[in-house]
Amino acid sequence: MRRSRWRSSAIVGLTAAVVAGYAAVTISGASAAESLLSQGKPATASSTEAAGAYLASEAVDGNLGTRWSSAFSDPQWLQVDLGSTSTISRVELNWETAAAKAFQIQVSDNASTWTSIYSTTTSAGGNQSLTVTGSGRYVRMYGTQRTTAYGYSLYEFKVYGGGTTTTIPGGGSLGANVTVFDPSMSSASIQATADAIFKQQETNQFGTQRNLIAFKPGTYNGLNIQVGFNTSVIGLGQNPQDVRINGDITVDAGWFQGNATQNFWRSVENISLYPVSGADRWAVSQAAPFRRMDVHGDLNLAPNGYGWASGGYIADSRISGSEGQYSQQQWFTRNSQIGSNTNAVWNQTFVGVQGAPANSFPNPPYTTIGQTPVIREKPYLYLNGSDYAVFVPNLSTNSSGVSWANGNTPGTSIPLSQFYVAKPGDSAATINQALAQGLNLIFQPGVYHVNQTINVTRANTVVMGLGYATIIPDNGVTPLQTADVDGIKIAGLLFDAGTTNSANLLVIGPTGASANHAANPTTIQDVFFRIGGSIAGKATNSLLVNSNNTIIDHIWAWRADHGNAGTYGWTVNTADSGLIVNGQNVTAYGLFVEHYQKYEVIWNGNGGRTYFLQNEQPYDPPSQSAWRSGANGYAAYKVADSVTSHEAWGLGSYCYFNVDPSIHSNNGFEVPVNSGVKLHDLLTVSLGGNGVIDHVVNNTGAAAQGTATVPSYLVSFP
Repeated sequence: MRRSRWRSSAIVGLTAAVVAGYAAVTISGASAAESLLSQGKPATASSTEAAGAYLASEAVDGNLGTRWSSAFSDPQWLQVDLGSTSTISRVELNWETAAAKAFQIQVSDNASTWTSIYSTTTSAGGNQSLTVTGSGRYVRMYGTQRTTAYGYSLYEFKVYGGGTTTTIPGGGSLGANVTVFDPSMSSASIQATADAIFKQQETNQFGTQRNLIAFKPGTYNGLNIQVGFNTSVIGLGQNPQDVRINGDITVDAGWFQGNATQNFWRSVENISLYPVSGADRWAVSQAAPFRRMDVHGDLNLAPNGYGWASGGYIADSRISGSEGQYSQQQWFTRNSQIGSNTNAVWNQTFVGVQGAPANSFPNPPYTTIGQTPVIREKPYLYLNGSDYAVFVPNLSTNSSGVSWANGNTPGTSIPLSQFYVAKPGDSAATINQALAQGLNLIFQPGVYHVNQTINVTRANTVVMGLGYATIIPDNGVTPLQTADVDGIKIAGLLFDAGTTNSANLLVIGPTGASANHAANPTTIQDVFFRIGGSIAGKATNSLLVNSNNTIIDHIWAWRADHGNAGTYGWTVNTADSGLIVNGQNVTAYGLFVEHYQKYEVIWNGNGGRTYFLQNEQPYDPPSQSAWRSGANGYAAYKVADSVTSHEAWGLGSYCYFNVDPSIHSNNGFEVPVNSGVKLHDLLTVSLGGNGVIDHVVNNTGAAAQGTATVPSYLVSFP
C-alpha cells in the first residue's frame, strides 16, 4: 500500500511463559536396527533413456556399475515397491552427473495418491543421504528440474526403515513470548507490562520479536492496550463476552506522524470491549485482522486527525455503534453486525453484515452482499476450564451476522495435548515427525527457519501460528504444503521469503489435485506473505492453491516497497505473482495482493469467487520495457482465457510508478469474455498521477490518471 504522503479529497477533514495441557508420552528407544528395504525389490520408472537399457531395476540392484536413466524431459520418476507398508527413515540417492536439481521423495500405499516427505529445488546431485519421516508401500523420486540437458540418472536408490525412533509429546509451553493476564492482577501491573511490549514493538516493523498478549476470562478495568508490530491480543474465553475490558485496545499512528499506511502485522480477537470515550480506535492497514470482537460503542478505523489509512479486515464481530471508515481507502467486513457505517472513500465491501449500508457502488462506493455463501470461522486458542485448547468452528453456508449470536459458536474443541507446540529452533524434520504421528501444530511466537518442506498430509489437521509466528525457507525450499485431503485449517502465519528463490511459499494440494472437498474444505485464514523488507527475499509465487473448494479468508501477499536497506528493489526482492488458483470452486474473501512483478493474481480454475481485492501494481519498474517488453504491464487480476465460470465483487487496483511516472499499465483486470465470467464494482486509480492505468478491464473503462487521484469506476463487466 502506498506509504507516501498524499490524501484523497474524499477523506473526512512482565512476560510470563505459559505451561498448559502437557501430555505425558513415553519416549521409545530403538525399535529395530535400520534396514535396507529397497534392494532387489520391483522398480518402475516414467521412462528410460533407451529401449531395453538403463532400466529402473538397475537403480535398486546394489551394483554401482549399473544405473537407471530417464528421457531428457521433465517431470520424471523412479519408484520402488517395498511389498508392504513400511516406516521410512532414510533415503540414499547416488546420482550420475545427470541429476535432479528439483525433486521430491514421495510415499504411497497404492502407487496412485502420493505424499511428499522431502522436497528441494536446489540439489546439486552427488551422493545424498536424506533423513525423512513417513510410511508407505511405494517410495519414489519425483524429479521436476534437471541439472543438465540430459535426463535423470541414478546409480542407486536406497530406501531404509527402522532405526531409533521417538514419540514426540503433544502439548507443553506456549513460549516465553506469550504473556497471560489474569483478572486478579492489578490494572497498573497489566498496563505496565503491555506498555513495555508496545514500547519495544511500536516502530519495530521488520524486527524479529513476536508477541502474544492473552487475557484469561474475567473483567478488566481502566486499560488502554496499545498494539504494535508483530503483536496479537486475544481473549481466552469460549466467546467474546467471557473477557470484558472496560477500556481500549488501540492502534494509532503517532509513530509515523499520523500516517497509518504502515500499521501492519498486528491483530485482536475474542474480547468484549467497552471503550472509555465510547469509541475505540483501530487505525490499521494490511495484515491487521479484527476478529470475534464485541465493541460496545463505535469503532474508529482512522488515525488521530483522520490521516492516511489504506485498508483492513473485520470478521465475526459486533459493533453496537458506528463502524467509522473515515480515511480508509478501502475496507472489507464479513459476517458481522454493526449499528451503522460512517463514510466511504473508494472501495468499502460488506459480505454477510447485518446493519451494513445498502449496495450503492460507486456513489457512495459500498458493495454489499447479504449472505456469505460458505465460510468456516478461524480456529482460536482458549481456556477449556483450566486447560488450553483450540476451538474449531463448523462450516456454515449462506450466513450473516456473528457466529456467537445465539451462544457458543458451533464447532469442536481440540485439547492442546493433541498439538505439537513448535518452538523457534525446531527443525522441519521434527515438525514433520510430529505431524506424521497425527498431531496438530501450533507455532509459538517467533521466527522459524526451515530447510525442507513441512508436509501436512492428514485430513482435518489444524496448523496455527501465535503472535505472528514467521516461517523463513532456507535454500529455496517450499516451506509448507498440504496433501489433497479434507478440512485442513491453516491460520495466523507469516511466510517471509528467504534469500534463495522459492517456487512457492505455501502450496495447497499437489499439482493436478482433483478431489471434491465441498463438504469439508481447506481454509487459509490470516496468512500473510512477505517478499523483501526484512531480508532480501525472493519467491516466484507466494500462495498456490491446487485443491478444489479451498476457502481463502484474508491474506496479504506483499512484495516490499520499503524496508531495511538492501532488501527491496526491482532486481532484489523478485516475485512474479502473489496468488495462483488452479483448484475448482475456490472462494476468496479479503484478498490483499501488492507490488508483484507480473500478474498479481492468476485464476485458472472454474467456479471461483472473490469478494474484495485491494491491489497496488509494482511501484518500481525502471522503465516500460523492463516491466513487460511488447505490452504495457500486467493486470492485477487475471482470469485465464480457459475459464468459463468466475465471479468477483469489489476489486480495486492502484498504480504509483514512482521510479518512472511515465509508465502505463494497460488494464487493472483481464478476464475472458463469456457469459459465465462476471465482475462487479471495479475501480482503478492513479495515486497522485504517478503513472496511468489505461482501462479498468479488458480495454473497457476510462483511464486512471492525473494528480487529482480520482478513481475510474466500472459497475459491471461485461
